Amino acid sequence: MAKPAYSYIKQNIKESLKEKLIAWRKSNAIVRINKPTDIGRARTLGYKDKKGFVIVRVRLKRGGRKRPKPGKGRRSKRQTTRKILKMNYRWVAESRAQRKFKNLEVLNSYKIGKDGKHYFFEVIMLDPNKPEIKKDKNLAWITKPENKRRVFRGLTSAGKKSRGLRKKSRKLKTRPSIRARGRKGK
Repeated sequence: MAKPAYSYIKQNIKESLKEKLIAWRKSNAIVRINKPTDIGRARTLGYKDKKGFVIVRVRLKRGGRKRPKPGKGRRSKRQTTRKILKMNYRWVAESRAQRKFKNLEVLNSYKIGKDGKHYFFEVIMLDPNKPEIKKDKNLAWITKPENKRRVFRGLTSAGKKSRGLRKKSRKLKTRPSIRARGRKGK
């Protein structure tokens, strides 16, 4: 049985990734690129090779997401280190890309690779003002005003995963939000 073409493409990406990571480390943290590195993954997440689609590569530093432990002056119970950032790396990459390209909207993102210091993500972004996007019946939803800056409200796939909205559970209080419990009046 023959393998699909995207599996061969993915194999070539893995082989040439080491040299690319070295070059990406030297470039800027947020870079607009012409074509996605992993075309198969990008297409499954909604990428099409037409006007209005923009691919952005984002470099993030790994680690260092906890508050440093206080040196002295506390009892041991109060010396715990808590997680500062409650966002996953993918969501952080999407929000940084959104801040850089204010006129575009984030559709989705995926991880390309990592090295000892950095994670590398590619973010698929759309220009909602382009007529090609407005006419496309599958993408016209992103042009509506309620979908503006959806990254910062945690409405992308990475945001929903980080907020715990992938699964429903009676035990976990995640819907509509963690803070809504106090506003509703129990």
